[in-house]
Amino acid sequence: MRSWPAADSRRRTAARERTELLNLRQGVRYRRVFVALLGVIVAVSAVVVLLGTIGLLAETRSRPLTPAEQNQYKQEEIARRWQAWPATGVFPEEVKYLGLDRAQQYARRVGIAPETECGKGVDASVAGVLQSHGCLTMLRATYVDQTASFVFTVGVAVLKDEASRVSATEELTQDDRVGVLPVAFPGTVTERFGPDQRQRTGWVGAGPYIVFSTGGYADGRTRAAIAPEEILHSELWPAAKSIGNQIAYFLADPPKVPPCTQGNVC
Repeated sequence: MRSWPAADSRRRTAARERTELLNLRQGVRYRRVFVALLGVIVAVSAVVVLLGTIGLLAETRSRPLTPAEQNQYKQEEIARRWQAWPATGVFPEEVKYLGLDRAQQYARRVGIAPETECGKGVDASVAGVLQSHGCLTMLRATYVDQTASFVFTVGVAVLKDEASRVSATEELTQDDRVGVLPVAFPGTVTERFGPDQRQRTGWVGAGPYIVFSTGGYADGRTRAAIAPEEILHSELWPAAKSIGNQIAYFLADPPKVPPCTQGNVC
C-alpha cells in the first residue's frame, strides 16, 4: 500500500528532531568536559602562581644573615676597598707611628705613584711569586717621618682573594734586601730614595692584600755605605714597619655587617 505524503513527512520530521536532540545532548556533554578541563587548568595555574608568589616573598623578604653570609659580606667589602676607596683613602695624608721613647709621631705622605703592574713595583724575585698567584695590581705611596730624616715607601699588592694572598706569602722570601721598589718624587726630600738607599724591607698580609714597606735615609746614603758593624738607626725600621702595619689595618679592618639581608630591619 502506498503511504500518504503527510505520514512520511511526519516521520521524517520526527527523525530529524531526534537527531537534533542527540546532537544537542552530545554538545552539552562536550561543553561540560571542556568547562571542567578549563576549570582544572585555571585552578592549577592559580596554585602555581600562588606558590611562586609565596616562594618569591619568602626569598626576598628581609631575614637575618647567616654566619656564612656575614663572613662573605666582610670579605667582599674588604676586597673591593682598593677600588672603592680614593687613593687618599688607601694612603692617608698622615699615618701614626711610635718614635723614640714610644712617643707618638706622624709620617706625612709626599706622593702617590700611578697604579702599576705587580711585577714592576717589586724586585724580580718577589715579582715572580706575586705573578704566579694572580696578583692584580700594585699601589704605592711614599712618606717621610716627622723630622724629614727618613723616607718610606709603602706598596700594596692586590691579590685575587685571601686564599691567594696566603699562598703567596708562604713563598715570599724573608730577605730584607728585596721587596717593594721605592718611589721618589723630584723636588722633595724623597728625590734620592732609590733601590740602593733601602736600608731594610718587609711585608705584612691583610685580607687579599700584601702590604710591603721599606725605609731609608733622606740624605741618600745607601745600604752599602753603612758598615756592617754599625747599627741601623733605632727609629728608622720600627717607623717603616709601623706605617705599613697601619695601612694594612685600614685596608683589612672588618666592616660593620648589617644584621639582615635588607639592612637593619628583619
